[in-house]
Amino acid sequence: MNKHQNTSSSTLQTLKRYLLTGILVTAPVAITFYLAIQLFLVVDKNILSLIPETYHPATYLPYGLPGLGVLLLLLGLIFIGWLTAHWVGRTMMAIGDYLIAKMPIISGVYSTFRKIFETLFGAGQNAAFRHPVLIEYPRKGLWTIAFLTGPVYDGIQDKVEDELVSVYVPTTPNPTSGFLIYVPQKDVIALNLSVDEALKIVLSTGIVNPEKSRKPANHSSSSTKTASSSQKRPSHQTVASRSTAHKVK
Repeated sequence: MNKHQNTSSSTLQTLKRYLLTGILVTAPVAITFYLAIQLFLVVDKNILSLIPETYHPATYLPYGLPGLGVLLLLLGLIFIGWLTAHWVGRTMMAIGDYLIAKMPIISGVYSTFRKIFETLFGAGQNAAFRHPVLIEYPRKGLWTIAFLTGPVYDGIQDKVEDELVSVYVPTTPNPTSGFLIYVPQKDVIALNLSVDEALKIVLSTGIVNPEKSRKPANHSSSSTKTASSSQKRPSHQTVASRSTAHKVK
């Protein structure tokens, strides 16, 4: 009797484990596809609503053309990008910027959003997150992943003796909300991770980690020296002395 109960219990535990494994495997894929499809449908519907009824495919066809709105949006963005890359487009952009700059309130909103988009989708010096770093936050002895962002405003740097760097501390699991912190450069340790790898760690609450440690990269003088992520966690005294060597230049 006991043997039969043990076998039944073992079978239930196995089935439970398989069920949880199936959920862990299928849930991220299902949620991703669901959100992608919903976004696709919303964009497609809104773009098609801008087409006059005379030119709308549904007027002449017994069925709609799914994806036509998204295709038109992509073609429109490509055309605008191509136009902007040429003299005519740059001239039109300059005229538009000049006119908007003359409008109170609207000019401030426009310039703010333009800088944000240039930072988010830019590259090199315009990149939003230039390099992942490690800082002690929210108190000594607690470490968190942050990202170097932009240069410190002179009006802020002049008020502090230590040379500061701007870092963005994301929240988990939503990195779009977080905190802007000015940290002394001597207290910032660069991580041997790419921006994508660091974001995966933040998004997954530390569950997903890079499979292999990469070789230390040779960063230019604009970034911090690399601290190998494969090293053991140093003590507080060791970090204090080591952080001086890992300065942001």
